[in-house]
Amino acid sequence: MQVLLRNPLADPYVLGLSGGSAVGALGAMLLGLGAFFVDAGAFLGALATVALVFAFARRDMARLRGIGTVDGTPRLLLTGVMLASGWSAIVTVILIVSPERELRGMLFWLMGDLGGADSYGPALAALPLLVLLLFPAARDLNAMLRGPELAYSLGVRVVRVRRIVLVAASLAAAIAVTTAGAVGFVGLVVPHAPRLVSGNDPRLTAPGWPL
Repeated sequence: MQVLLRNPLADPYVLGLSGGSAVGALGAMLLGLGAFFVDAGAFLGALATVALVFAFARRDMARLRGIGTVDGTPRLLLTGVMLASGWSAIVTVILIVSPERELRGMLFWLMGDLGGADSYGPALAALPLLVLLLFPAARDLNAMLRGPELAYSLGVRVVRVRRIVLVAASLAAAIAVTTAGAVGFVGLVVPHAPRLVSGNDPRLTAPGWPL
């Protein structure tokens, strides 16, 4: 996401992915549903965030398909910040209406809690699959670092790459949130570590993300 948005401060919170995942997971908890539905709710919440981002920024995204491309990054960022604030408000409402016996667990989970994680298998299995999914787009992301107009002129399908990255980021955020809760600074800081070793080329940093 930092490469896609050309912003070193980008993380799943920027587009509201973590907030959407948290709302979906907490909603399932509030309804007393099982672990599977909590995971599914988190993923659906993240996907709903992506759908809303594209809906609000559809005009800029549509113009990216034409020759007269424009950079829709500012609109995506502003939309994400707006959605993140909205999800935060919904999380507060869910906590207010939650039964007292479940409130403590929800608060610990929101702060980041591995105590309730029964297994890390799904997260560990999803990580290499997501890297394999995104690695073919690394070259296109490298071109997009110089702007969507130049990337488009080089033959990059900008809208398609953005959709692939955002859907993969939604899945990754949902898995992370359901495993460890909403720990925002991890998504912000960790991507910079491979860059200290290999630079800012996504073809080199993508395999280094799991490390």
